[in-house]
Amino acid sequence: MPSPYCVDDFKEKFDSLYRLVIVASARAIHLAKNEPRSFGSSLRSQKPTIKALEEVLAGKLSYVTSGEEETLETEE
Repeated sequence: MPSPYCVDDFKEKFDSLYRLVIVASARAIHLAKNEPRSFGSSLRSQKPTIKALEEVLAGKLSYVTSGEEETLETEE
């Protein structure tokens, strides 16, 4: 069984634990809504929350704060 994730694993990816929770939960909800359901799909590696955390660790997820969002709109 894979080792559980630790908060320290995510310190370099996010400035706040709360931001990590918000981004990962939004991604997990997206994954859960878009994946077909099948009986017995509760293996740890297949859970949407674990997939979302793995994507965070792999650098596949990013976020934009409201201040950065305004900056991006004015640059375009």
